[in-house]
Amino acid sequence: MTEPNFSTPPRRAGLSPRRIALLGSVAAIAAAVLMGGPGGFPQGRLSALTGPVQAAETTVQHPADFADLIEKVKPAVVSVRVKIEQGAQSSSSEGSEDANPLRPGSPMEKFFRQFGGDQFGQQFGQQQPQRRTVMGEGSGFFISSDGYAVTNYHVVDHANAVTVTTDDGKTHTAKVVGTDQKSDLALIKVEGSGFAHVKFADHAPRIGEWAVAVGNPFGLGGTVTAGIVSATGRDIGRGADDYIQIDAPINRGNSGGPTFDTDGNVMGVNTAIFSPSGGSVGIGFDIPAATAKSVIAQLKDKGQVTRGWLGVQIQPVTSEVADALGLKQVGGALVTEPQSGSPAAKAGLKAGDVIVSVDGTALKDSRELAQKVGTMSPGSSVRLEVLRDGRQQAMTVTLGQMPNQQQAQAGTEQQDSSQPSGPRLGLSLAPTSGNQGVAVTAVDPNGPAAEHGIKAGDVIMNVGGTAVSTPGDVQKQIGQLRQAGKHSVLMRVKSGDTVRYVALPLATG
Repeated sequence: MTEPNFSTPPRRAGLSPRRIALLGSVAAIAAAVLMGGPGGFPQGRLSALTGPVQAAETTVQHPADFADLIEKVKPAVVSVRVKIEQGAQSSSSEGSEDANPLRPGSPMEKFFRQFGGDQFGQQFGQQQPQRRTVMGEGSGFFISSDGYAVTNYHVVDHANAVTVTTDDGKTHTAKVVGTDQKSDLALIKVEGSGFAHVKFADHAPRIGEWAVAVGNPFGLGGTVTAGIVSATGRDIGRGADDYIQIDAPINRGNSGGPTFDTDGNVMGVNTAIFSPSGGSVGIGFDIPAATAKSVIAQLKDKGQVTRGWLGVQIQPVTSEVADALGLKQVGGALVTEPQSGSPAAKAGLKAGDVIVSVDGTALKDSRELAQKVGTMSPGSSVRLEVLRDGRQQAMTVTLGQMPNQQQAQAGTEQQDSSQPSGPRLGLSLAPTSGNQGVAVTAVDPNGPAAEHGIKAGDVIMNVGGTAVSTPGDVQKQIGQLRQAGKHSVLMRVKSGDTVRYVALPLATG
């Protein structure tokens, strides 16, 4: 059985035969239920179920259908078709080396070269590689009358040619103005004027609002699905942006298409689905309008997106971390390590600092810090409130530009809050060469250290705010924390190239 996974609804490649399942109408059944007829609810029970709904409808207006909305916005939605040349392949190979026994360097190729001469080898052993052209399809939408349109980065990535087909069936050549891999957005341009277009919503959607997705699933063209906003602020591990979760079906070919609110404004851009099979199971994710507006504006102006860069590794402040640091409440972002030469390091941020606010606005968590910094321009100054050694202080940081290929993601690992049954942490320790921290040589699989993600090979660099270089240092610090009545110990742990803080619960007895 295939495990559910987050995936990007891929651009549909090629036109393969398929069966279309037609769903019968349920109008007769619905009518029978509402009328209390055969198979419906008894009249008394129906009244009890519909009473609260009728009361709510006196204050909230819901559309009877979406016909007027679709008539208004559908002309702005386009099918995006791309041509992609894949890497060079041998004409007798479909990606497998074994498919060509005369491939260069193979035993057969050497045999024929030795006994058949160079001419034979050139004829059979050195076939000219061929490039294969594939077609892909996605969706998009015009945002201006002069032909600027939005789609996904993954729809036009590596495209050699892009064409769009409008709702009236006309096909236009488009050029890629700019792309942004981090947000999965792209801006394309069609020459001409007078195109029907839509605009982004100027407010965030609320959970429970209608969501209407229009796109080109499976190459069918101009298909509409409807549902509601299921959640907001979703983190699906694809960057620092909060995604909108909707239950309007999104399928292959919907990528880059818009999701509208009932006012006809784009609340989000379709980008990913959660699915065990690649098809819609009613869980889709949209890039929020606010993010899309900011990214598209930069793409139109500069052809690329530049983001502010603080240059720190951060992680959430859990209840255990807050207890170990003596904080009164959970919140903010714990600095695990400032990157060398980064704006954070130059401003004096240190490992163990907790950033609690940005420009006077309190931070809920570490992800919010990454989001705020990512929306700021390089070179701008930001005022941070930082907790260090129990005291709050302010510092000003001049943001740099995020290096290429670097993602400003906050750590999202969750700490286990279970308490150990005894005083041991379940660690075997040894000195490191050069006494740079203490090496973890073994971990009790049933101990609290294992439960919190510490593994053999990790290096404990700091315990309770004090650097350690021997196993005795670790034991001493833990003993002092227990005597001070602490319920947990905060360790700074290095795993490979990543440094993080781990709060381990201490026994009270």
